[in-house]
Amino acid sequence: MPITTCIFDAYGTLFDVSSAARTAASEPGREALADKLAALSQDWRLKQLQYTWLRAVTGDHTTFWEVTKDGLDWALENQGLDGDAELRERLLALYWELEAYPEVPGMLTALKDAGKTCAILSNGNPEMLDGAVSSAGLGELLDDVLSVEDCGIFKPASAVYDLVEARFGCARDEVLFVSSNGWDAAGAAGYGFTTAWVNRAGEPVDRMPARPHHQLTDLTAIPEIAS
Repeated sequence: MPITTCIFDAYGTLFDVSSAARTAASEPGREALADKLAALSQDWRLKQLQYTWLRAVTGDHTTFWEVTKDGLDWALENQGLDGDAELRERLLALYWELEAYPEVPGMLTALKDAGKTCAILSNGNPEMLDGAVSSAGLGELLDDVLSVEDCGIFKPASAVYDLVEARFGCARDEVLFVSSNGWDAAGAAGYGFTTAWVNRAGEPVDRMPARPHHQLTDLTAIPEIAS
């Protein structure tokens, strides 16, 4: 079946999760913290993801915003910055205004011009996602923004991927699912979607039962894959 529907993970895929720490490090008075904030950004993202997996396994669901705060608190302590309440609040505020990767607007425009349905499917809760989409000016390029809050469990649970068919009425083999998380792209491939892994960091493929169909360094080639 031809691809009719292009579904994107949000954080790390459309939105650069490192931009919050990078912006904070560039602000007056924090120049000496640049290296620590770069390391903090990696810690923060890893713990944020780990906490979603752990909560999915234990059935102790909460919002992605709570997971994001918990991950940041761990990362701040790990870098010896847990006493800096002002930095914590600044980083959290910046997470609502993450930068989109530079190729995102043009890529989405090309998909829309080709008649594709485009949407986000994210662990993020609706308020966070609305803030990120609005800040990046992507609202007119997306047909919907789907959140795991509609099913109460984080990815890669199949109930999350079920949200796509329920919303758009498309068959699984009509969907191109795009994620910067190898485990997410693999999970969606096992579910039945065609998947593209945006492997910006050049990481090895995750050892999971299914593997992504495409591996990219950025999102530029997505319109061609979806054609």
